[in-house]
Amino acid sequence: MAGLLLDAVERAQLADLFDELGPRAPTLLVPWTTRDMAAHLVLRENDSLAGPGLVLPGAWSRFAERRQTALASHDFTALVATLRSGPPPGFFRIGWVRRVPNLIEFFVHHEDVRRANGRAPRTTEPAMDQALWHCLTRVPWFLARRLRGAGLELHWAGTTSTVRARRGRPTARITGLPGELLLYLFGRKDAADVQVDGPAAAVQAVQRARLGM
Repeated sequence: MAGLLLDAVERAQLADLFDELGPRAPTLLVPWTTRDMAAHLVLRENDSLAGPGLVLPGAWSRFAERRQTALASHDFTALVATLRSGPPPGFFRIGWVRRVPNLIEFFVHHEDVRRANGRAPRTTEPAMDQALWHCLTRVPWFLARRLRGAGLELHWAGTTSTVRARRGRPTARITGLPGELLLYLFGRKDAADVQVDGPAAAVQAVQRARLGM
């Protein structure tokens, strides 16, 4: 049950941060501002026609981009209120969606806004760390699918927990707290507080790879 609530915690905290910073603050997803980020999150849950274009390539992706741009022109306060109100009835209220893709989405984008505006990495509660690690163990192969020429292990710093993200030799290991590992695997390499170890060729392969979605 706790996992079901954590996406709501991240959603509420991100909405509070949007209210604090306003619509023109930067994010790690340059050139997106907080207005663009809010529009993205609202579209993802509330536009069933364009939403799939956020992850699908080609014409559908271009269609989603146009819809997101149009949505970003709406009143920022109203966008944040829609986001704060929670997921609409349907897919985004399903338990596993809230526990994995929704928690990932809101955690990563919360950090996109926090860290682009001078906020240090958070000290997360044990329940959040455990929930984020659960997310990592569900999708490591997907996040590392573009890695070539090396295997990859993910290690939760300070614990014995390790998961193999990709088979191969030589093998690199990324060590960090679960949230930092997620940020690294979602392409926020410069912002993530992790350590990449292993044979030089494997480390270089990981550093070159375009990880994430």
